[in-house]
Amino acid sequence: MQPIYLDHNATTPVDPRVLDAMLPYLREHFGNASSKSHAFGWKANEAVETARAHVAALLGAEPREVVFTSGATEANNLALLGLFPPSRMPAKRHVITGAIEHHAVLDTVAELRRRGAEITVLRPDAHGRVPAEMVKGAITDRTAVVSIMAANNELGTLNPIAEIGKTARDAGVLFHTDAAQAAGKVPLDVEAMGIDLLSLSGHKFYGPKGVGALYVRGRNPRVHLAPVLFGGGQERALRPGTLNVPGIVGLGEACRLAREDLAGEARRLGELRDRLEAGLLRRLPKVRVNGHKEERLPGTASVSFDGIEVTSLLASLPDIALSPGSACTTGSAEPSYVLKAIGLTDREAFGTVRFSVGRFTTEDEIDRAVESVSRAVETLRRQMAAVNAGR
Repeated sequence: MQPIYLDHNATTPVDPRVLDAMLPYLREHFGNASSKSHAFGWKANEAVETARAHVAALLGAEPREVVFTSGATEANNLALLGLFPPSRMPAKRHVITGAIEHHAVLDTVAELRRRGAEITVLRPDAHGRVPAEMVKGAITDRTAVVSIMAANNELGTLNPIAEIGKTARDAGVLFHTDAAQAAGKVPLDVEAMGIDLLSLSGHKFYGPKGVGALYVRGRNPRVHLAPVLFGGGQERALRPGTLNVPGIVGLGEACRLAREDLAGEARRLGELRDRLEAGLLRRLPKVRVNGHKEERLPGTASVSFDGIEVTSLLASLPDIALSPGSACTTGSAEPSYVLKAIGLTDREAFGTVRFSVGRFTTEDEIDRAVESVSRAVETLRRQMAAVNAGR
């Protein structure tokens, strides 16, 4: 049987329709989008602007407010470092963020602290959410920006983005959200949600790796950023370098496809996730599902299995792609900082698996995964019981 891929929060396969849209720009339409003097450049630039319109439509933004980047990590850096140029730290230098943000935000905020910014890190509730009331309580007259992720990559928990956006707007504070996990999966509207800056990555929703975007509000208020890279005037002089035309085309097509059936796809993924969780809970005792029960990504399940270590579980399941928490931290021997922040013990964190289903996941694959994971957990628990009995 084919291996089962249940690690879509780490990355997604490129949708064949996205690849089809990209291929002409790797072959016959290979021009540089900045070449304004001939048809090859015109064709490339036209494709870039079409893609920009697709990204903007997914977010409820204007095309001119979309800046293409290499991914959400670069977009997060540009959004936050761009507000605090190293040559002139502004008087309003207070930044509010969450304790379970992706390292692309946490490490950027740490750099801002080294430059002289004042940082407040908010601890989420037991579901992994940062309530708007908590944000409101942290805002001071020196606060410049609030940066809270739209959806957590390990838990799938959705933050109350619209409420946080209103809170920030009422206080005259900018609001940035890392939407790498949310974009293309749940509705996002930068106007309705009061978002001033938003980061996304194409490979999280069936686009290619190495391309993403930053939404930068153009009015009411207009957000002014300083570049963090130098070397050209591309992307409104905010992101220099030759544009990755095939990647941008792929990102645009991924946005168009996501927008086409956002609600239907979310419903299908939610049914698959529920089928997975129900199967595991039916087959196994001492199983816990983490995160918020309702306010979460439709395809994500964080599941803790008492009495096992996830490294042993994954080693016994070579034909199923799963993640011990976030794929970005799997090289660490430390328990997940996300799981620890919501109150799990080290033992519980080390026994937690992230399942994330996607566009091409089938019911048969879910049923096979439930059966294989259940058998593996039962075997590991028996082995652990035998070891403990022999002590």
